[in-house]
Amino acid sequence: MKRLLFAPVAIFLGLSLLMTGFARAQSAEDIVWVQIEALPSLADAMDRARAYDTLLDDVSGFSLGGGWYGIAVGPYRRADAQLVRRSYVRDGLVPTDSFIQQSSRFRQQFWPVGANVLETGVIEAPETVGEQEGEEAASGSETPEVTTAPLDPATSSPTDASEAEVAELAAELEAATQPEAPAEPETPTEPVVPEETLAEARQSERALDAQARRDLQIALKWAGFYEAGIDGAFGRGTRASMAAWQEANGYEGTGVLTTRQRAALLAQYNAVLDGLGLQTVRDEKAGIEIMMPTAEVAFARYEPPFAHYDASGNIGARVLLISQPGDRDTLYGLYDIMQTLEIVPLEGPRERSRDSFELIGENGSIVSQTQVSLENGQIKGFTLIWPAGDEDRRRRVVAEMSKSLTRLPGVLDPAAGNSDAQAIDLVAGLQIRQPKIARSGFFVDDKGTVATTNEVVGACNRVTLDEDTEAQVVVSDKDSGIALLKPTSTLAPLAVAQFSAQAPRLQSEVSVAGYSYGGVLSAATLTFGSLSDLKGLNGEDSLTRLKLKAQPGDAGGPVFDEAGHIVGMLLPRAEGDRKLPSDVSFALDASVIRDAAQDAGVSIATTSSTGTAIAPRDLTLQAQGMTVLVSCWE
Repeated sequence: MKRLLFAPVAIFLGLSLLMTGFARAQSAEDIVWVQIEALPSLADAMDRARAYDTLLDDVSGFSLGGGWYGIAVGPYRRADAQLVRRSYVRDGLVPTDSFIQQSSRFRQQFWPVGANVLETGVIEAPETVGEQEGEEAASGSETPEVTTAPLDPATSSPTDASEAEVAELAAELEAATQPEAPAEPETPTEPVVPEETLAEARQSERALDAQARRDLQIALKWAGFYEAGIDGAFGRGTRASMAAWQEANGYEGTGVLTTRQRAALLAQYNAVLDGLGLQTVRDEKAGIEIMMPTAEVAFARYEPPFAHYDASGNIGARVLLISQPGDRDTLYGLYDIMQTLEIVPLEGPRERSRDSFELIGENGSIVSQTQVSLENGQIKGFTLIWPAGDEDRRRRVVAEMSKSLTRLPGVLDPAAGNSDAQAIDLVAGLQIRQPKIARSGFFVDDKGTVATTNEVVGACNRVTLDEDTEAQVVVSDKDSGIALLKPTSTLAPLAVAQFSAQAPRLQSEVSVAGYSYGGVLSAATLTFGSLSDLKGLNGEDSLTRLKLKAQPGDAGGPVFDEAGHIVGMLLPRAEGDRKLPSDVSFALDASVIRDAAQDAGVSIATTSSTGTAIAPRDLTLQAQGMTVLVSCWE
């Protein structure tokens, strides 16, 4: 005799389902099942479903994909399902590791025999228990572009129950509310579906293929019980980790997982992916098939070599599919370009091999991981951009994407894309990484030591020269406004500053070299003006006042006299409460720069000769050879 739910719960569940017409007013995620077991054999699953059907109401069986078959009771509203699960577990009718499952997780139905509640197809029952497992019946529809992944509940809606099922449920409700006739007293029993014996567990384990064995090791490693390599070999290390997992989850530590325990372990492993809608996406244009978190990203556009899947959910994840023709040089060029993008933060490991590369970049906001490889003249891969602080899910999603990536024929056409979105600071629709602040500087010795403004080195995680050479700050004087930088790798400057030991003449012509517009232009520009005073507005001897219209990016650049000698360094405008004319600028006197360099052990060249004026063309070449772009990066 079936074990009935206690009357109040049964009546409540029945009324709730009838009043909603099998939950027509509920969202897809509200209609769920209680999954109580999963087995890798259809014949065994049929036997278990038949046994459960003698104990419980509403038992159904469905294919889970990947050769697994699940047994569930339901369907219920989510809140009701929780009540059912707790009641059945408390009474010992279902395993303690039973869990709530969505309809979209289920495929063809095998129990009750011939039933097709979700209209997903029917699996014919094997004629005998020992017969080979039957093939899943085709549903009659074509393979969709996006298909549900076997390991994760997706967001597709369950099909409403038939009128006959609703009528049957109404009849059961009516019967449950009628007074029961007196019955012969009987001895209460608490039947429990038996667990596998150790011998049976070993036998079912032997049926696992190599990938299934590796998957168990991966799940054990994720759970923190296994540290060795993923090889699918169940040696002493794997057995010990299995026993530790069993004991931690209330099982006997035999070191051999039963079918039910394997299902529980994998359910724990995959639970982190719930709600992400992990599904297979087939992008014919990109020539890539891959698993994606479709509840969080959706296709947006093509900007070769990228197919953009932008954020569509709440967490802000993004995916790029990478697809282009090319050779090894193209691959290496892509490796360099990717590292200039904002979506690939500077911190994180980088690895490039002969025909592939991987980039991981992370900061306080995002973690991005890129995997790309070259095969048969086609470069393909992906980038996953994920919010920082969610490493468990990010690592799992990356693993599933990497494992599932399948190369299809064809690549994105390099000439295609959205020409309306072109910009100098964009690459294929992606923003190039920009520095926090960019100013100018100049070489003061032949070892590459650079003098610049103190403004550009404050609160930086990283300082670069011309955007590609790392530099260390050796002097930073806030009072004078000077900073000295040394490159971390050897540089050979085209020109080095030569400082004038003589004071410049008032009203003489001067010029400033600098990157007026940050890194927009590839070389420094010259701005011409004149020397207005040999001191600051408040009489500061360390400053000179210039009549010259400078840009913010020019700050830190060298100030030349007519002979091309350095007479100072341009300082940033710091007006405070006062508003100065646009052609008023200030420079730090050359003597202050010389003293700072001497204190730091840097030898610089000086000349006492006033020299003769040099041609503007020669001055420009000299200035461009010694002036560098100094960038501060977060």
